[in-house]
Amino acid sequence: MKNEIKEIVPGSIAEEVELEVGDRLLSINGNDVKDIIDYKYLVTDEELVIEVEKKDGEIWEIEIEKDYDEDLGLIFKEGILDKPMSCHNKCIFCFIDQNPKGMRNTLYFKDDDSRLSFLQGNFLTLTNMKEEEIERIIKYKISPINVSVHTTNPELRVEMLKNRFAGNIYDILKRLAAGGIEINTQVVCCPGINDGKELQRTIEDLYEIYPNVKSVAVVPIGVTKHRQGLTILKTFTKDTSLKQIEEVEELQKKYVKESGSPFVRLSDEFYIVAGRELPGPDHYEGFKQIEDGIGMVTLLRDTINATITELKESGKGTFTFVTGALVYPEILKIKEIIEGKNPNIKISVEMIPNKFFGETITVTGLLTGTDIVNTLKEREVNEFVILPNNIIRKGYELADNDELILLDDYTIGDLSKELNRKVILCDYTGDDLISIINEHLRED
Repeated sequence: MKNEIKEIVPGSIAEEVELEVGDRLLSINGNDVKDIIDYKYLVTDEELVIEVEKKDGEIWEIEIEKDYDEDLGLIFKEGILDKPMSCHNKCIFCFIDQNPKGMRNTLYFKDDDSRLSFLQGNFLTLTNMKEEEIERIIKYKISPINVSVHTTNPELRVEMLKNRFAGNIYDILKRLAAGGIEINTQVVCCPGINDGKELQRTIEDLYEIYPNVKSVAVVPIGVTKHRQGLTILKTFTKDTSLKQIEEVEELQKKYVKESGSPFVRLSDEFYIVAGRELPGPDHYEGFKQIEDGIGMVTLLRDTINATITELKESGKGTFTFVTGALVYPEILKIKEIIEGKNPNIKISVEMIPNKFFGETITVTGLLTGTDIVNTLKEREVNEFVILPNNIIRKGYELADNDELILLDDYTIGDLSKELNRKVILCDYTGDDLISIINEHLRED
């Protein structure tokens, strides 16, 4: 039920005025609360009159005086209070269009919702918004937001997104910037389409709006085996990846001199495929683009090196690390570091071929339970199986689901049962890997 309260924060204003789980928030100061953005904006005032429908249907009107920006302490059953807005683009690179048939309906839903961008970090194209929605972002200061730009060339963007309204992205970005909105941007780079000079144009255009456009993340196109009937796309090779790195490096050098920041960063996949060493930690400025695979390997190395001294040297244990093909060599190095510190620890690293999407998909975050189970059932698996937690699906449709679910609807419980092993999720940056191993070592 819309606006239903799932939880009351202890000691909060909501508890003080005797709101209860199951009540519904109807309005604040006479304004309907249609979603979480309305709620967060309207609740900032010092004097509120809220209208609440109690579980028995009785309507309460409650007057509240509080500090400016103080929250009421309400957690809603649905994270955004209503169904998210869908995307009407037909992007030539859309990963959802490359899903196999027969999966859960929510996996085919394309969102393009500013609320999900603000709350969950989802990327928007801004092509599916009406004028009042853009005004609302500025009015409510929905910031920062994440925008999938892909290109600032109007004609090319219309062609890439298959949406005749997609070409005005640069004007919208400048308008948002003028309204004080901070913007993180993303480019899904397709060889021969929006790379090379087109990518350079896009980056240079976005830099003109710096610092409101805070960063550009460039990620390579992912092509699955399920592209029947879709635009034929190339993937990046060693040579084209190296060329892309060299072209972007020239821009990065210029931006560092001008602003102290490289501004644009490439995903780790470019460097690994090209056989180039990844940049050091300073390049990533706090690893704020980590969800895009920007600096993930560098952060993994840093966190392991920083915490290896905490590894117990007396305990024994056997572990299986699960990984995709892309970072398999890196995980092998981590295995060597850990076993070098404590020879009583035995680790196997299992690379899982992606049969579900096709072996052109090499990143660990797109592994499925099906492939993990089918691969590990044919191999000798150690006592504890450790998976990175970026393989777990996240999204609005899982807000009320306590189970940890993979892309193909396998749960962690399913994996444990089928493998007959304890399956443990680990922070994919490596922060808690050493502590997990310590926790599961035994003293003989």
